[in-house]
Amino acid sequence: MDKNDIILVDESDKEIGTGEKMEVHRKGLLHRCFSIVIFNAKGEMLLQKRAAGKYHCGGLWTNACCSHPRPGEDIISAGKRRLREEMGIECELQETFQFTYRAEFENGLTEHEFDHVLLGKFDGKPHINPEEADDWRWVDVTKLKEEIAGNPEKFTPWFVIIVDKLEGVGLANIF
Repeated sequence: MDKNDIILVDESDKEIGTGEKMEVHRKGLLHRCFSIVIFNAKGEMLLQKRAAGKYHCGGLWTNACCSHPRPGEDIISAGKRRLREEMGIECELQETFQFTYRAEFENGLTEHEFDHVLLGKFDGKPHINPEEADDWRWVDVTKLKEEIAGNPEKFTPWFVIIVDKLEGVGLANIF
């Protein structure tokens, strides 16, 4: 196993094996991932613009960080690791909900993911890794929903789902 192996799961998120990341995406196999949503004290959400050179969705706006846990790594530890690596941020994370989605891309890759959504609080300026992100910004959630409604193609497919599902989470209980 190497660091490019990701966890294959069934529809209930039960681990059924591992696979090399790019091969899993070429075959569209269901695998475990996480998406991190960060809010500041004003209730604004942190967005990152994916680096143009990413293997899919380059140049699109998305949540603060998303990735795959390594085999044997728990979701929260993996989330904290990747948040440091991608955005230079350290904060506590809590899992709020999960969902499964499938998105096919023009380059032949498919995201078929069981996504664990993690929320955190952070006030400050991220220090982005240019291999992962080209830009970042804080945005009011109401304004963000208007942007998504007007230009959904500027956002990653999983992020559009997350923003929609966040309404039912009850953010007041988290902050």
